Amino acid sequence: MRNFDFYSPTYFVFGKDREAETGRYVKRFGGSRVLVVYGGQSAKRSGLLDRIMACLKEENLYAVELGGVKPNPRSGLVYEGIELCRREKIDFILAVGGGSVIDTAKAIAIGVPYDGDFWDFFSGKVPEQALPVGTVLTIAASGSEGSPDSIITNEKTLEKNGAEADCLRPCFSVLDPALTESLPAYQTACGITDIMAHTFERYFTNTPDVEVTDRMLEGVLLAMLHEGRRVMEDPHNYEARANIMWAGMVCHNDIMGVGRQQDWNSHHLEHVLSAKYDCAHGAGLAVIMPAWMHYCAEHGGEKRLAQMAVRVFGCQMDFDDPKRTALEGIEAFRAFLRSIGMPLTFAEIGADPADIPELVEMNHIGDGKTGGYIGLDRQAHFDIYNLAAGSCVPET
Repeated sequence: MRNFDFYSPTYFVFGKDREAETGRYVKRFGGSRVLVVYGGQSAKRSGLLDRIMACLKEENLYAVELGGVKPNPRSGLVYEGIELCRREKIDFILAVGGGSVIDTAKAIAIGVPYDGDFWDFFSGKVPEQALPVGTVLTIAASGSEGSPDSIITNEKTLEKNGAEADCLRPCFSVLDPALTESLPAYQTACGITDIMAHTFERYFTNTPDVEVTDRMLEGVLLAMLHEGRRVMEDPHNYEARANIMWAGMVCHNDIMGVGRQQDWNSHHLEHVLSAKYDCAHGAGLAVIMPAWMHYCAEHGGEKRLAQMAVRVFGCQMDFDDPKRTALEGIEAFRAFLRSIGMPLTFAEIGADPADIPELVEMNHIGDGKTGGYIGLDRQAHFDIYNLAAGSCVPET
């Protein structure tokens, strides 16, 4: 196990109707003038936004709204939010929604005290200060409610990049699983897929002797298989949604990633898909992850894939041919994704195999490599996209 530092200060408020306490927590963490960031009309139609605004008013807090966050959140609304915060002298940002809303709130939070372009922080500069952020979570998926990360798409360049710093961890997050019961089945399944991806990205490692975090990661994956099936059968199963919501946080606040090398190639490969085609992030991951796993199984990564197949999907280990076991596990994963309604091919997310050369260029690989478990060069990116597309597009 590697040396590590771990700091996770977010205060979690979990359970039914806990959003009614939001105003109290904004005040507790120093807020007096609040920007409430949200997405589309569902927050208004459901009455959630009105309830949030009412509880802020009860605490004598000044609040203004900024709606319109879209999936794969864009830079334009971030710029708008920064200007609004400065004009209204905002000192606290409250995100009411899922990962896209929270990531937008975080990006605004680091942009307000910064003299330059907030995109600098999504191009390598590390944020050192930010306005405090709180969240009321409505979608279990991204884990942004407990993570130091934010992902934003630049509307001009179509770059989908991330910023990371401890100052981006929310001060508090309200997690009411009941708020996710009205989600469409497809959106629920996308969230389950994203949670599993965050878990796999930490699971696939070359660091030896990480038994504790291995078992924690495997436990989350087993729970997601069980709870994922339950929630798809009954969207109003509160207990299933509660377990999924907590898994989404736990798998991405990095408590299960400490002390081990991680591999985020699946996310990097997917980001260009959702940037170019505006597909749901979880749907893109469902297409990319099995293809990435298949490539790894064929290029020296079969041992840990076989371990996953045995411990998570119940396959029998073939000690003479662990690659066979690895491939069996990958097919079991694909079958699970299909069972919850996820796409598995380029065609299903509107991606065109003819665009693969452009997708590779968007990843800016150059002559280097990405990832940690199996380092991927430029050709490997071609190969994985071709596996995901089921096509044979020549490199140009």
